[in-house]
Amino acid sequence: MSRDLRKYSRQTSLRLILGGIALVLLVGGGLIYLVYGPTAAATGLLCIGIGLFPVLITLIFLQVIDWIVKRANRE
Repeated sequence: MSRDLRKYSRQTSLRLILGGIALVLLVGGGLIYLVYGPTAAATGLLCIGIGLFPVLITLIFLQVIDWIVKRANRE
C-alpha cells in the first residue's frame, strides 16, 4: 500500500466535489419537483447544469495545465 498523500488528497477532493454536485442536483431538483412540478424541475436542472458549465470548463483547463506541467517536469 502506497502512502501518496497528494494522490489521496486529490481523490478526496474529487469525491467531495462530485458529492456536492450530486447533492445539489438530487436535493435541489427533488425539492423543485415536489413544490412546483416536473416542468419546473426540468427547467431548474437545466439552469443548474448551465450554471455548472463554467466550473466544468475551469476544471478542464486546470487539468490540462497540470498535465502540461507534469510533462515538462519529466523532461
